[in-house]
Amino acid sequence: MSQILHETGVKPLLSARGLVKRYGRVTALDHADFDLYPGEILAVIGDNGAGKSSLIKAISGATIPDEGEIRLGDQVVNFKSPMEARDAGIETVYQNLALSPALSIADNMFLGREIRKPGVLGQWFRMLDRSAMERQARAKLTELGLMTIQNIGQAVETLSGGQRQGVAVARAAAFGSRVVIMDEPTAALGVKESRRVLELIQDVKKRGLPIVLISHNMPHVFEVADRIHIHRLGRRLCVVDPKQISMSDAVALMTGATQPPTDALAA
Repeated sequence: MSQILHETGVKPLLSARGLVKRYGRVTALDHADFDLYPGEILAVIGDNGAGKSSLIKAISGATIPDEGEIRLGDQVVNFKSPMEARDAGIETVYQNLALSPALSIADNMFLGREIRKPGVLGQWFRMLDRSAMERQARAKLTELGLMTIQNIGQAVETLSGGQRQGVAVARAAAFGSRVVIMDEPTAALGVKESRRVLELIQDVKKRGLPIVLISHNMPHVFEVADRIHIHRLGRRLCVVDPKQISMSDAVALMTGATQPPTDALAA
């Protein structure tokens, strides 16, 4: 699989070549390519039906592509489920957050990977070590500046939209050892809460984790992205530098009103 080297000569941390996904007569991915480099925020934009969600689902293990190859580092991966992607260090914050409203913040942080008490109580009686989970959850939230939340044991349904998004981001940052994917993280938030989430994204990047950001909000994309992957008709149209292109030009490329410059194709 040929890989596009970054301008610094660095190989992609996560890459895909020739991904195909069909649903009956509908081709959601048409030989799509993808490259995420270490330490960057890569925005993925595209019109409705362009195949962005199918691309991200393939990368995060939510769907299995019919053709193509995905690499994490130098290793070819074939994720059969999101759990396999999570085990490999790829965490995804979905648009619907995938939180359990009735459970506490700590329980949501460790959902699916609960810490059990040491010894017989944990091994045989499956008892949870709630104090350890609450302690680690509080540490992670504090690390990301989210401890405006007073009670780590309060139910997620009592939180504001921005706080819920913060919990989801903190969970991804806590367990995503290699890549964090964020699907429309500010879609349902107000101006103030969106600002805090954008700051969280920058904080996660500062911790060294590369981020894939799927968003329709062009000002947010241009504010935080290092590169912009433009997806159209089931494949990568081009990758552009937000410092070298305007929002209107990006939208024109996304909708097919203009064609990409030749240098953008290999960006």
